[in-house]
Amino acid sequence: MAKIIMPYSTIGIIGGGQLARMMCLAAKAMGYFTAVLDPTLNCPAGQVSDIEITAEYGDMNAIKELAELCDIITYEFENIDYNALKYLEEDSYLPQGSEVLKTTQHRYSEKSAIKELGIPVTDFYLIDSMESLEKHFFFPSVLKTTTLGYDGKGQLVIKSMDDLPAAKSLAEKQECILEKWIPFDLEISVITARSTTGETAFFPAAENIHVNNILHKSIVPARIPASLEEKARSYALKITEALNVYGVMGVEMFVLGEEIYINELAPRPHNSGHYTIDACKTSQFEQHIRAVCGLPLGDVSLHSPVVMVNILGEHMQHGSLSNDAGNEAGGKFNLEPYLPLLKNGKLHLYGKEEARKIRKMGHINMLGDIEKSLDIIEKSKIWKMP
Repeated sequence: MAKIIMPYSTIGIIGGGQLARMMCLAAKAMGYFTAVLDPTLNCPAGQVSDIEITAEYGDMNAIKELAELCDIITYEFENIDYNALKYLEEDSYLPQGSEVLKTTQHRYSEKSAIKELGIPVTDFYLIDSMESLEKHFFFPSVLKTTTLGYDGKGQLVIKSMDDLPAAKSLAEKQECILEKWIPFDLEISVITARSTTGETAFFPAAENIHVNNILHKSIVPARIPASLEEKARSYALKITEALNVYGVMGVEMFVLGEEIYINELAPRPHNSGHYTIDACKTSQFEQHIRAVCGLPLGDVSLHSPVVMVNILGEHMQHGSLSNDAGNEAGGKFNLEPYLPLLKNGKLHLYGKEEARKIRKMGHINMLGDIEKSLDIIEKSKIWKMP
């Protein structure tokens, strides 16, 4: 029988960014205490957590402190030291385990695992030397670092031989994977949930629009035939069960005609699932807490169409947003440009002090008719600011 973690227990979260913040808020609403481990003092999750441990993720003394304070441990991102995870797996309660992260934090092992399941992925090659790059170099393709890449970092789109010098420069610094470019019709994602009891659930598929390799908008329900959504869910279920995933996982996919190709996996709450906070009966964050704590999964029904749009640093005033910033705005977020969006929009800001370009600062969930929401977003001009 699965272990049930009762309310008033303490949930530890490795990572203190926006995903951890929203996990904390969901957990606290359900009666849990939370503790976060993050290198940044007063991090987004630390602002709403009961306990904040400020230390590097690989600091074993801090990891041991977290384990002693908490009844259960989870995480908000993949790039966690494997040795730390092994310790938590053996000396604490880490229901997600370490193996799924070992697979998904390395792009080549992740793609290989999916391919072994017979699920379509693009052609890919491991690039671990200049010789392997020259042997497999082709275009159009995408060269990605095998680890530590996110939001377009560590990626290079290769369109011609002119891109070979840049490819060599990237491959000299770090092991990479070279993937065939897919001329996809659109990108979608499915957020899965699997409880420690074995119960599974799938949120409605999101249609994702990226700008400069960073998620800009998610449209739900995705504008795809029901047959394709069913295929996407079947692939997500097969991966979830094969990798023994517990908790929430984001599965990113490319749609090309009637086929679906898996792009990447994220075994934790996902940016494209932020719409669930306001548009579903159960959010992905509450669902994650339910799943790792062994509780029944919540209803994932969509009660409104929704467009989620990210707010990046360039869409806000630049510089520090803290109260002691000393600028004319008094360190406050200038809400005025967003007012036309708020009649049907739900604003979520992450509490990050510094607004930097391409840094995710928040998001808005626009509820109601999709085309009207897209028109309001377009007319606001916010996302056309330099």
